[in-house]
Amino acid sequence: MATNKPARWTGSDDALRAVQVAFDVEQGVLNAVRRAAFENDLSTSDQIRQVLQLSTSSRPKRPRLTVSLTGEDYAILGQRYGVDPENRLEIKERVIADLIRFSRKKPARKSTKPAQQ
Repeated sequence: MATNKPARWTGSDDALRAVQVAFDVEQGVLNAVRRAAFENDLSTSDQIRQVLQLSTSSRPKRPRLTVSLTGEDYAILGQRYGVDPENRLEIKERVIADLIRFSRKKPARKSTKPAQQ
């Protein structure tokens, strides 16, 4: 039975039909793709699409990091931060603050690219 969907949802039809593909490759290939993505300010997915000469979205992407946290992880973080483990929003804010502190004290890696003259 076909369902009617709002017109605003039809733009996502192609994305819904897309299939995520994982590639098992050696560490050197993984590192090269990640490094190129970083240097080109791309996601690894967009870097792979460029290597394959496929189109990439021109829409700006939200800069974000992701990690999977279990209930046990929330319990550990809640204890570390002195926050109720059920208060996941507060834990998220504390984690963001930790990541910001990490980024500020982590020295930037020196480029291996030769200097342009």
